[in-house]
Amino acid sequence: MENFETLLERSTKIHGHICAGQVIGVRMSMIGLREIGIEDPKAQRKEFYVLVEIDRCATDAIQTVTGCSLGKRSLKWLDYGIMAATFVNLKSGKAVRITALEESRETSKKYCPEIGDKYKQQLEAYRIMPEEELFKVQSVAITVPEEDMPGRPMRRVQCEQCGDWVQDCREVIKDGKALCKPCAFGRYYEIM
Repeated sequence: MENFETLLERSTKIHGHICAGQVIGVRMSMIGLREIGIEDPKAQRKEFYVLVEIDRCATDAIQTVTGCSLGKRSLKWLDYGIMAATFVNLKSGKAVRITALEESRETSKKYCPEIGDKYKQQLEAYRIMPEEELFKVQSVAITVPEEDMPGRPMRRVQCEQCGDWVQDCREVIKDGKALCKPCAFGRYYEIM
């Protein structure tokens, strides 16, 4: 795996700016991959899966470092609002959930007391803080459902109400009909 600074530089280019979330995401990814036994994420890209629990800066860094993405079905976003990610080795089953510790914001002051701006202070401190002061790392058990695995769609079903095609077992059976979720539960948009 490439070194931290190289990965942070690449992540910053993709994200558009440097921030503490980029540092957290790069470090989180490096730890997660190490803990599940992935040494070269490019060469081993089909051997692991990542679940992110927040749609913030760190997620861009995780995608950059791991190469996982929604489009490849190797990255899954869970809308929990928690600065955490779970890394899963699909071959061995080994998985770790890594959470950024909230108290690291306060702890950052002891690492860079000379920096007055709290955001810059956190950015610089997060680069050098020991892992255990920045993250909680937990071994976890997780089963990735077959319909969520990377690869070709398991099946495609046409919604019996609107005609849209639904992939990967996401259809809903309601009153004996196969429906897409918008027809079954309501749309996030209004058709004009």
